[in-house]
Amino acid sequence: MTFDHLPWHRPTSYDDLPCVRDDRLDLTYRAFGERVEAVAEQLAARGVTAGSVVAVMLPNRVELLVAIMAAWRLGAAATPINPTFTATEAGHQIGDSGAVVVVTTDPAAVHGGATVLGVDDLATTPAGTLPPATTAPNDLALLVYTSGSTGRPKGVMLDHANIEAMIASMGEAIAVTGDDHCLLVLPLFHVNAICVSWLTPMSVGGQLSVLQRFHPVEFLQAIERLRPTYFSAVPTIYSHLVALPEEVRADVSSVRFAVCGAAPAPPELFAAVEKRFGFPLVEGYGLSEGTCASTCNPVDGVRKPGTVGPALPGQIVAIMAPDGTMAPTGERGEVVIKGGNVMRGYLNRPEATAETLGDGWLHTGDVGILDADGYLRIVDRIKDMIIRGGENIYPKEIENVLHGDPSVLEAAVVGGADPVYGEVVVAFVSPQPGGGIDVDALLARCREELTKVKVPVAVHVLDVLPKNPVGKIDKPALRARLAGE
Repeated sequence: MTFDHLPWHRPTSYDDLPCVRDDRLDLTYRAFGERVEAVAEQLAARGVTAGSVVAVMLPNRVELLVAIMAAWRLGAAATPINPTFTATEAGHQIGDSGAVVVVTTDPAAVHGGATVLGVDDLATTPAGTLPPATTAPNDLALLVYTSGSTGRPKGVMLDHANIEAMIASMGEAIAVTGDDHCLLVLPLFHVNAICVSWLTPMSVGGQLSVLQRFHPVEFLQAIERLRPTYFSAVPTIYSHLVALPEEVRADVSSVRFAVCGAAPAPPELFAAVEKRFGFPLVEGYGLSEGTCASTCNPVDGVRKPGTVGPALPGQIVAIMAPDGTMAPTGERGEVVIKGGNVMRGYLNRPEATAETLGDGWLHTGDVGILDADGYLRIVDRIKDMIIRGGENIYPKEIENVLHGDPSVLEAAVVGGADPVYGEVVVAFVSPQPGGGIDVDALLARCREELTKVKVPVAVHVLDVLPKNPVGKIDKPALRARLAGE
């Protein structure tokens, strides 16, 4: 393993090349490495050592990347936190991960027992006090939090070998070179943005431009101004781009391809993007547990609409029947994955780890079909997950908040169709016997405890929630009720 994406392993030929920029900073590889070293010294002074965890709760900006690398410089892991999280949500991740330091924009905020380091206080010039870095493949690198069936987010443990495998796999698939320049618009608390947009081009001396937020017109202007060669985004972003008035034009000729992932997208969207902007749009598929991506339609090659492409190099994607055997071509079953990109496991969750990895395969919880050419089509979801504009939302977490209201007897959350976001959160609740439910108060509770995207767009009060024959709440019936409205 070369670990060329790490500043202390990079080839000296990269030193003066442009590395990363946002709307405030523009750094060469040498300058980026110096900032990493300087912040690593600060973290070390605050008790971060090999095996520690550093929480990074920042919006998209260069310092977020510096902080992650600084943790790695010390042999520590980083856990990126959604900067829009409520104190409850952030507190769970900080506490569960055991983070020693939190790097954030709000140093006055209380973040559990961790030391807070304000982003404006990050050092830029190293003093040269640290010993040489030692980075081992099995060192924990990232704790990426994803919700599960229990409704409490759990930490996906990704080591440096996982990340190196992902970089190699994706880099080969998209034929990345030092001439590539990625425009990053996805949030950097997602492993997609970290691996595909940042570390993959960095491993070969390419460039990264970081946008803090997405606005359709501003995004096209950024392409025209910065001249990136590729970017990765979710279907909602592409929907906004193709919906722009025809008179909105920009020179996007520098873009050799774009990637679409994180949520299903209709084939018509891909055709519309390619027709309007002229570059190929390739669809990929993967999980945080697989360090991001496991399949992708080829940039140069046959792209099959309605599929998420074949397995990426170095990975095996198969379809498993309920009895544990491999399903033949053309038959549906659970999508399972093998490869060096597959996570170490869930932090402090041995049962969940065994359930997901116990037989040597990563069980995705998605139902798919492989065709004769090895192209994967996702046809259903086993997991009860809502995907809102590429953001994975797990109903149980929201249901736990709803159940916290003493007026609520039962609660169920499902995804409702939405023309912009694909799915949005819709809640169904029933009251305690003889009581009633104040919907406004219930929504206020949700806003206090949940990120905005998780707050239901509607709360339907029913006398009794429908049940299936074994007595569980019948969510398919609730989805059908929404579809019939």
